[in-house]
Order: sequence, then structure tokens, then C-alpha cells
Amino acid sequence: MAPAVCGTLLGLALYAGSLCAVSGATFLYHDYCVIGAGPAGLQAAYFLQQAGRDYIVFERSHAPGSFFALYPRHRKLISINKQYTGKSNSEFNLRHDWNSLLSHDRRLLFRRYSRDFFPDADTMVRYLEDFASLLKLRVQYNTAIIHVTLEKNEQAWNGHYFLLTDQDRKNYKCSSLLVAAGTWVPNVVNFPGSEYVEGYETVSINPEDFAGQTVLILGRGNSAFETAENILGVTNFIHMVSRSRVRLSWATHYVGDLRAINNGLLDTYQLKSLDGLLEGDLEDLAIIKDKKGKLHITLRFYLENRNISTGIDSITLPQDELDNFATRAPYDRVIRCLGWKFDFSIYNRSLRIMPGKGNIKKYPQIKPSYESRGTRGLFVLGTASHSVDFRKSAGGFIHGFRYTTRAVHRLLENRHHGVPWPSTVYPITQLTNSIIKRVNEASGLYQMFSVLGDIILLRENATAFEYLEEYPIGVLAELEMQTGRKARNGLFVIIMEYGRNFSGADKDVFYYNRAVGEAQHAWQSNFLHPVIYYYKHLPTEHEMRVRPPDWPLPRPNAIHHIVEDFLTDWTAPNAHILPLRRFLENCLSTDLRNFFAESCFLFAFTHQKLPPSCQQGYVRMQGLVGSLELRHHAVQAGLLQDYTHTDFSGDRPPDSHDGSQEQLMRDHGIPVHPLQHLVNAKDEL
Repeated sequence: MAPAVCGTLLGLALYAGSLCAVSGATFLYHDYCVIGAGPAGLQAAYFLQQAGRDYIVFERSHAPGSFFALYPRHRKLISINKQYTGKSNSEFNLRHDWNSLLSHDRRLLFRRYSRDFFPDADTMVRYLEDFASLLKLRVQYNTAIIHVTLEKNEQAWNGHYFLLTDQDRKNYKCSSLLVAAGTWVPNVVNFPGSEYVEGYETVSINPEDFAGQTVLILGRGNSAFETAENILGVTNFIHMVSRSRVRLSWATHYVGDLRAINNGLLDTYQLKSLDGLLEGDLEDLAIIKDKKGKLHITLRFYLENRNISTGIDSITLPQDELDNFATRAPYDRVIRCLGWKFDFSIYNRSLRIMPGKGNIKKYPQIKPSYESRGTRGLFVLGTASHSVDFRKSAGGFIHGFRYTTRAVHRLLENRHHGVPWPSTVYPITQLTNSIIKRVNEASGLYQMFSVLGDIILLRENATAFEYLEEYPIGVLAELEMQTGRKARNGLFVIIMEYGRNFSGADKDVFYYNRAVGEAQHAWQSNFLHPVIYYYKHLPTEHEMRVRPPDWPLPRPNAIHHIVEDFLTDWTAPNAHILPLRRFLENCLSTDLRNFFAESCFLFAFTHQKLPPSCQQGYVRMQGLVGSLELRHHAVQAGLLQDYTHTDFSGDRPPDSHDGSQEQLMRDHGIPVHPLQHLVNAKDEL
């Protein structure tokens, strides 16, 4: 491997690193460095490899997916693995496959590894190992990055290089840094007596170790309920305490909230079988251990100016003042199940990676483009990027971040390599069909609802359009810069949404008449459904900032909801397609129907302007020509009358209404072709 001068000719450093000497230290150079070989890191590596880019993935363990080698502790994943959907469309089936990563290799579909609806975590480990090996991804194992800093350089892609150091003091340099290390540092709450608390990451998973014991669990997420589910049948009782009330995923429509597979303790609580839930701030608690090893729960303020080591007898407990205090019974064990947070410790202050605020403080601050707010060229992928859509969409889980990772790759391809966002140009006559196809098949729109959207860029005079798939709508104002595509003539944005007031911990999502079935009430749809926004001009940064609360996009010039569907099949001619077509026609002031060649011929004599389907089909000697078989089919379908034995030479009274096109033609002595009825039957075609 030949040395190369750092900061120049970066594109020549493909597939092999370049050695760079800086201040006496030697750095191995790559264009892209990826930290972490979990699902997000491997997904990023796949796209980089497919594009022929120079990259390396650093993994601290000896194999990919090390998080899943330990978690979840009780080994059952909560990501669904639906074997059958009744359809063979691979893109549609990914809507119900929450474990597969995106690739061209059909061997790497997760359903080929497990038939379980909720698979075992060990299967995920094996799947990720195969994903890395079969695709020959460039992963450097047993390499823990312990420090990351910046080196300013005007010739670098982003005005600086990223310098990385591993546990063996080896140094690496890259132009773009992709952080896919996940959230793996346990959340710990410190309070008096917290040293008696066992962590989820180390507590026994053998139910027999809890036989006849009384247990308190700190936390109320899936890890807490997973732990409770494992020991539910052997304990005296289980109490669970957390700051917030329980959130059920079927009510919030957020897959990170409590899933039904783990919620057995809710039954035993509400059916009065000793177990129970409590709300309280964990930082206000204190734990005191008595001489028998029992753990007593008290409040921190009872311990003010007192020494815990003097013993429990000298300390006032809540039950001394309130004899029915809820947690007055002592516990044998207290288990902490509070989730994980991002590891900020390895990043130098020069990178300005800061934690978020409020309930997203466990994640680093990033933009809707997944780029760090503090450092250009540093992107956060996977679970750690969930601050963009926390409690809103699926960006913290494989079935969500496999698409956001692809979106980041496309942004990088445009920024650093001049490769515009992939798009397809269609004639305007295919607008309705293109939208209907995507809302019925696209898995990225479906999984990352209200976060990723399809963009339709209109060409001049609305004669054609350019279709971009799954763009991060949070940076819609930057679309031209981020994609290399122009939006000069207006655009449509297609996203999926739940109803505005349908999701929430306190919502009854099973109430009577919860579903909307009529197209005229589509805007009141509750369940996930497609929404089309029309803008005459690309929204500005200011418009994005001041958009209405809880709106994913600024107020559009026009908006259309496709009514929710029980089967999530938006192909009904009257309920779904016709209202959509009319909406598009109103936005574009054009006719988007398709016509037979004979109808276009008649339009040429009766209209100053032909519909687009006639302009782009019939005038170019293309289109569907009428035949006896088609006419017979149209008669059977009720679209035409049977004129087989009709004498058109007489003055028979017209069948159509007065003032119709057919009557006007008769009045001027123009013979009416039988297929002219197809022109008049506007809503049937």
C-alpha cells in the first residue's frame, strides 16, 4: 500500500487506506469511517460498498451485532417477523418484516432465518454475521474507538478531518464520520441506597432465583416488563415504579412503548393479583437495608441530616407517618431497568457533540438530515439518531433506520460525489398511477411515517414530473441543495400519517366508530393513511420553523387525504383513486384521465386543447385503439350502449342530456362514434 499525501486526491483512496504522517503520528486514511457494526453500521457499509466508496467499519467486539449478543436479556425480540402477507411483492412485504436489512441478496431476508413471529435474539446475531460475511463488508473487528477529535484542513471535504484512536493507540483519519454505535450505556439513577440495586444488564434471568421473593422494578419500558414477565409466576409480588405512566404501543402507535407480548403484569395488577404499578420520581427515593437483608423504600427527604449507616431503627420511614404507605412492605430485590443512552465520552469537545434536551437527552443533538448540529460531516445513524422522531415514528429501530441510513447515504453521494438523489421522470399522465403504486407498496413511507416522504417535482407546464423516493421531509427547504434536483415549478409531497388526535397514552383507540370509510371524510381518518401536500413553491426555512404544531410540513397550497383503509389497500376506484385524481387535476388545472384513440380523435375536433393523455399518446401515434372486443367489453361493463343495430342516419332523439357534447355534435351533423360515450363517462374511467 503506497503512501499518499493527506488532504489531496481523496478520490484515489478507494478500497485501500492511505498512510498519513501528522506530527509524528501515522494515520490510516479512509474517506468514510463508520463506528459500530450493528444493524445501522452494516447497512451503511452495504450502501457505501455498492457505490464503490472507500470506507471502514470499526467494531469493538469480535463479531457484528454485539448488542444483540446480550440484549434483550430474556432473548425474545419484539420486532415482528411476518412470514405471510398474501402478497409476493417484496417491497410490500418489508412493511411487515421488521428485522431484515436492505440488500440485493434475497438470501438475506430474515424470514429465511426464523419462522417465529417474535424471533430469538441469537438469530439476529447469526443474521448480522451472515450479512457482513456474505456481502464481504469491510469491518475491522476487535477495534474499540476510544477517542475522536478534529483536525482543521481547508482542503478536506468538510473543512476538517476526523481523527480516531483505538484501544491499541492506532490512529485513523477520515473525511466523513458515520456514528452507528447505538445507545448501550445503561441509564443509572443515583439516590441514597442505589448501591443495593441490581442492573438489567447483570441480573439473573433464571426464574428460580426469584422463587418466593418480593421484587421492586425501577422503570416502565419493555425491558422492565420483559423482566417482570420472566418472574411473574414465581414471585410473591412485583411492584414497578417509574416517573411516567405506562404507555401502551397500541394506543401511542409507537413501537418503542410497551408491547402486548410483555404486558402480563398489567393483567395481574388490574385483576388484583398482588402485583402493581406506582408513579414517582426515582431521584426522590432512598433504599435502606435492614439486618436481615431486606430492602425498605423511603423518601430522600426523610434521610436529610441522618446517617444511613446508623441503622434502620434510627430512621423515620414513610409508614411511620402514613400507615398505608404503598411500598411499606420490604423487598428482597430491587432491579433497575431504565434503558440505555449514547456514549458521549469518546468525543473531544472540538466535535461539539451535545446531548439533547428533555426526554431526548440520551441522544446526541442532530439535524433532521441526521447530521450533527455541532460538526459538519458527522452523521449519526441507527438507534442513536432517534431524536429526530422520538415517540413519533420508527427511526430508533431496524425497520425504520434501514431507510434513514439509505437516505443519509444518498445525501452524502450528492454532497461529496456529485451523484444526485435517484429519480425517475414520467409523463404527467402517470401521476395518479405513480402515487397509487407507491402508497400501496412502499415500505419506507409506511415505516417512517411523517418522517420520510416521496417528492414529486413538476416540470414546466406540468407536462411531466420527476419522482424522488423517501426524502427526509424535515429538510424539505434544503431539497435542491441536498438532492441536486430543481423544484422550480411546484411539487407534491406524499407521506403517511395517523390522525391528529388518535395517538396518545390516554387515548381509547378502540372506541366505537373509530374508523372513517367515506372519501368525503378522509381528512378525519385516524389510522395510518396517505396524505398528499401540494406546494406551488418549495417551502422556505422560515416556513418550516413556524409550521403549525404537530404538523410534519408547513401549510400547503392544497392538501388531500386518501381515506384510511381496513386492508391498507388504497386501490378502490371510487373511494381512493377518483378523489386523488380530481385533487391532482385541480392542482394542475389539467385532465389526467386516459382516453381511447377514437376519443382523442373526437377531442381534436371539439376542443382547443387536448388532454395530456391524447397529447402524449394519440398525437404521437400511440395509445389504445378501439376494437370489436373492447367495444363488446365496454357494452358489458355498462360504459357503452349497444349500437350494433342502430341506424345513425335518422333523427332519433338523443340519449344524453341537453347541452351535452354528444348533442352538440349531432346538431352540427357530426356522426357520433359509439366510443364517444367513454369521453362523457368521466367518473367511470
